[in-house]
Amino acid sequence: MTKQMMFTNTILVTVPISYGAHAWLLSPPCQPYTRQGLQKHSSDARAFSFLKILELIPHTSQPPSMLFVENVVGFEKSDTHTKLIEILEKTNFVIQEFILSPLQFGVPYSRPRYFCLAKRKPSCFQNHFLNNKLLQSPIPLFGHDDTIVANEHDQSQENWDKLLQSCEPVQKFLEFENHSNQSDTESGCLDTTHVSTEAFGDLEKNDKGNELVGSSLDQYFVPLSLIERWGSAMDIVYPDSKRCCCFTKSYYRYVKGTGSLLATVQPKKKGKSSPIDGAVS
Repeated sequence: MTKQMMFTNTILVTVPISYGAHAWLLSPPCQPYTRQGLQKHSSDARAFSFLKILELIPHTSQPPSMLFVENVVGFEKSDTHTKLIEILEKTNFVIQEFILSPLQFGVPYSRPRYFCLAKRKPSCFQNHFLNNKLLQSPIPLFGHDDTIVANEHDQSQENWDKLLQSCEPVQKFLEFENHSNQSDTESGCLDTTHVSTEAFGDLEKNDKGNELVGSSLDQYFVPLSLIERWGSAMDIVYPDSKRCCCFTKSYYRYVKGTGSLLATVQPKKKGKSSPIDGAVS
């Protein structure tokens, strides 16, 4: 018997007896639904436990009053999603679905994710006009009235530009001290950041209390030779940037599509060909 089968069999026995939670928060494995995966959806063994939980909802003595599901973009197109909606509707749930990114909350981090909110009747949502809809809207979620959010489906570049402008700069989320008056006239670079020793003091020892070699951030700098060779493929952001890309488990092992690199020395003129002297970490 595999671990996956043992897990689902355990759920089958214990859920009807011991589960009395008012809210279920579910974040099933994303691998069956990722763009770079095999996209086997419900046929992937890693989806079995989530499917088993869904099948148990109609049979629990006390179904949850609220249910929350999070997953990668792509889940909403899967047969697992179809099963989720089918079961929730049969068990008297009101459903609202969203694809949201931290960018919409003013955070300069592009990481769109699928979210499903469900309430069991007679409970209901305040904004009932969003019921049974999948809302994907590239606009900020703060400072807009409900009707604008509900009816906005324009994916134009103009709306995405407005979304980025609504975000805080990356530097607001860094444990750096800004020194914007320092510049290097020969290289055409502007030194925008200085590392606070207090902020990174905990890097000096590991979890066993042993001293670490090279406690400064110099150890994270990308060699200039790599930047010269692969710079055009790197997603380089600056302290005043208003977006950065989602990080993956392959970050630092691969150049493209694994996450952004921060340039702590900022060119006066940004661009792929601008000198940044290896000050990327």
